[in-house]
Amino acid sequence: MSLLNEFIANIAKQNLFQKNDYLLLAVSGGADSVALCELCFQAGFTFEIAHCNFQLREEESERDEEFVRTLGEKYGTRVFVKKFDTKGYAEEKKNSIQVAARELRYAWFEELLNDHKPSTFNLQFPTSNHLLPTWLLTAHQANDNIETLLMNFFKGTGIKGLQGILPKQAKIIRPLLFAKREEIEVFNKENNLDFVEDSSNLSDKYTRNYFRHQLIPSIEKVFPKTEDNLIKNIARFSEIEILYQQSIEQHKKKLLEQKGNEIHIPVLKLLKSKPLKTIVYEIIKDFSFTSHQTDEVINLLKSDSGKYISSISHKIIKNRNWLIIAPVNSLQANHVLIHESDDEVDFELGTLKLKMRNYEINQTSKIRHSTSEMIATLDAANITFPLLLRRWKQGDYFYPLGMHKKKKLSRFFIDQKMSVADKEKIWVIESNKRIVWIIGKRIDDRFKITDKTKKNLSIEFNKW
Repeated sequence: MSLLNEFIANIAKQNLFQKNDYLLLAVSGGADSVALCELCFQAGFTFEIAHCNFQLREEESERDEEFVRTLGEKYGTRVFVKKFDTKGYAEEKKNSIQVAARELRYAWFEELLNDHKPSTFNLQFPTSNHLLPTWLLTAHQANDNIETLLMNFFKGTGIKGLQGILPKQAKIIRPLLFAKREEIEVFNKENNLDFVEDSSNLSDKYTRNYFRHQLIPSIEKVFPKTEDNLIKNIARFSEIEILYQQSIEQHKKKLLEQKGNEIHIPVLKLLKSKPLKTIVYEIIKDFSFTSHQTDEVINLLKSDSGKYISSISHKIIKNRNWLIIAPVNSLQANHVLIHESDDEVDFELGTLKLKMRNYEINQTSKIRHSTSEMIATLDAANITFPLLLRRWKQGDYFYPLGMHKKKKLSRFFIDQKMSVADKEKIWVIESNKRIVWIIGKRIDDRFKITDKTKKNLSIEFNKW
């Protein structure tokens, strides 16, 4: 089968785009992007061209730009060109030149896709209705994919990285990933296609070039079919990634409980999950934690309550039999841990004063609940430290003093005829996931003092 027929078949097989979709081709002027232009032309696809001049190779960069402009004339289509101060951007962002160039070009491509309408004067493929370009096509081919796979493998990116370059991501499509470099070279010769050479591709100081010129040829001396085998492996890894993600989602569904802007995870259930390290990493990476922190989280599972670790955006707190993942800003503003040694705790609304008192048997009858809503008198035997002082949230419930049925706080507030403003000021104290006291309102019946109480905890609330 000819490269053209393989090209068309590959697009149809992977459902990359439709015949009448409008395409924007990222064209450097090199062999691969020139072949992409010709293949799209011969296949009858409507396209325009986008070229990035990174101004990194002086006269050579200007030569490339002029060459790409001639391609626009050849195919009767519009050419968009953007000059970038790549070095200046890299210095400003403190990135490498490669990273800077990638960020600049894809940001510009997105602008083109969103802002530009197809040319009404396109000579070869006149368009109608001024539809926006639908897809951005790049000329990444099979050898690029092999290099990416190996670089990801050595960087340790996991299963996802072993897929290499994906054929379709959002509006970006790589329809040449099926074709090896030598196949494209043959196609260019058969069609008498001119192209330009990027001199930087010859330098092994760039990681990709080192893999291309040194590492892969060395491996092929031992395993002659290295390229073909790796191409097949990429397809296998892509299917493995699908199964992997399906399994991870099932574990997350069983383990993660969403409560407001927090995630609650039962420790015992997580400890029984296998493979533990992989599951923990897949959970925490969504909250800015790194793979290096995975072991810290696993150690947290068997640590004391109140222990935590942080990322730039979140904290993971051990609270008895639960891990709580909460945004750092929310945690600082809306959560306070109260330890048994604390006598006084400040928070947004005021100060809590804590006092523990022991009783002899003959003194038990003297214990009385405080008649003040600002003081909670609790049976210390039912209290587990640290306590969590936090804002109330939807879904919270408790057993109001004197009742043996649970009631949602939202319902309790309605019964109390509280305004929206009043409800926004409500904080609660919880012990081991159970609400102890709606501060300034009502304690939970499960924590009340009884004739059997030997030790009571008194918490007094003083408003600012």
